[in-house]
Amino acid sequence: MKHFFKYMKPYWKKGLWTVFFTFINVLSVMILPSLMADIVNVGVLRGNTDIILSKGAIMVVVTLVGTAVMIAAAYYSSDISTKVATDVRQDLFKKAESLSLSQMDDVGVSSLITRTTNDVDMIRMITQMGLRMMARTPLMFISGIVMAFSKSPQLSILLLISMPFLAIFIFLVGKRAVPLFKVNQEKVDNMNRVLRENITGVRVVRAFDKKDYEMERFDSTNVELRQLNLRLNRIMSLLSPGIYLFLNVMIIIVIHRATKQIDLGYLEIGDLMAFTQYIFMILFSVVLLSMILIMIPRGEVSAKRIYKILSMEDKINITESGDISDGPVSLEFNDVSFRFDDAEECTIKNLSFQAKAGDTVAIIGGTGTGKSTVANLILRFFDVTQGSISFNGLDIRQWNLEALRQRIGHVPQKAQLFSGTIASNLRKGKPNATEEEMKKALKISQSMEFVEEYEDGLDHQVAQNGSNFSGGQKQRLSIARAIVRDPQIYIFDDSFSALDFRTEKNLQHQLEQETREAIRLIIAQKISTVEGADLIVVLDDDHVDGVGKHEQLLETSPVYREIYESQRSREVSSR
Repeated sequence: MKHFFKYMKPYWKKGLWTVFFTFINVLSVMILPSLMADIVNVGVLRGNTDIILSKGAIMVVVTLVGTAVMIAAAYYSSDISTKVATDVRQDLFKKAESLSLSQMDDVGVSSLITRTTNDVDMIRMITQMGLRMMARTPLMFISGIVMAFSKSPQLSILLLISMPFLAIFIFLVGKRAVPLFKVNQEKVDNMNRVLRENITGVRVVRAFDKKDYEMERFDSTNVELRQLNLRLNRIMSLLSPGIYLFLNVMIIIVIHRATKQIDLGYLEIGDLMAFTQYIFMILFSVVLLSMILIMIPRGEVSAKRIYKILSMEDKINITESGDISDGPVSLEFNDVSFRFDDAEECTIKNLSFQAKAGDTVAIIGGTGTGKSTVANLILRFFDVTQGSISFNGLDIRQWNLEALRQRIGHVPQKAQLFSGTIASNLRKGKPNATEEEMKKALKISQSMEFVEEYEDGLDHQVAQNGSNFSGGQKQRLSIARAIVRDPQIYIFDDSFSALDFRTEKNLQHQLEQETREAIRLIIAQKISTVEGADLIVVLDDDHVDGVGKHEQLLETSPVYREIYESQRSREVSSR
């Protein structure tokens, strides 16, 4: 939890006001039983109406003041805790955005969502409770004991002797409950993971008729979480009845002992009533303390989970103010090799090629040969294990990361649209894009034909994940988003797979005409997509099988020739 104190520093003045108002509230609560004792001892028993009225008026004023400062303390604590949670959530989201792809996979999307929601909300609750309860509890406990001693020292000693027994009971309950809170958060992670997989993969589940199987899997996860929560609730349900049983037993003992003191004249009835109220306050402060002691370990679990993300070292070394090269557009792979952290062998080994403005470079190969990894290395989602990648004559590791990515237009393998409008999706590529620029990008990407069919055109609504568009339409809109960016490097990662032959040819022709000042990197599976490229790189398992043009590779690259012949034979047979 100590790592989160820095989030409270900007609000320390409000924190002091919260403590001050809490102190005034506790003071007002402690005065009331003494005023009531005076009313009973002097006013009621002796028939002094003036004392009843005057003391009663003071009690009303004290109550109003106590209520006002309690509301003020609640307001400030809520304000601070909400802002702290907002700051933590913002930092957590920012950190998640900067994590490498391998780190994202290690943590898991469902776990990141749980940490950003449930765990941060637990930090908010702990902060709010800490500002009020951690100041209120010791003040109430100490002042309650002082006031109780002022009314009856003998009865107060009896109370102090019994307190260790209550403390032992609370400790035993907490000892059993606290370890289960960490397990509970892990179960919530697992529940979110199963739920997310089923919602995002609903088409696959239905297509393979796995509804019953997935229902059983969800039920199993749900039952595990339910059983754990029931176990936690059973343990925690002992706390409140146990404390109140102890409280009532103490009151019975106190009243029994107090009757003798009243008979002997050592104690008045009003003082007994006040002393009973102070017992309630002292034990109530113990109840609050027990709640804090239970909540802090829960908050500690959430804090550790959040801090684990915030403290992750960036695997990609981000240069905040690196050199920015605006020289002649060029891209060079110099003996590049790459190996994933947990892999024994390199995914890419000794890859070298050069490209300049206007060139089209194609990457082709079988599944799992590292084609998409080439794109990820250029974007610095990963850094090379060996060798170097130079952009405009400068190693990309020396570039400012933001400046580097601003010069790249990436169309991912899976077309991803965001809820909003067509225009807002295109402006993901260029925030200040004009309507003319967006229409030009739509025309190049062969998207204008279906966008014009909508009455609202660019303002047409895009559903979540672009579910109201076909696969080909989403792919073309993703290409348009990259085109409107007007980058120096275009990366098309298997981005034409959902397009028919005619649309693909028209799109590539338009791209060649409109992007002569940029480098086009095309990652594809089809020979028809790459055969017109200026340079084709053929990947096979962990090595480069060939680099050259289409005709050259047919003679020198066995892998390329095999792909060509297999696709050609399928085309012939389909006729």
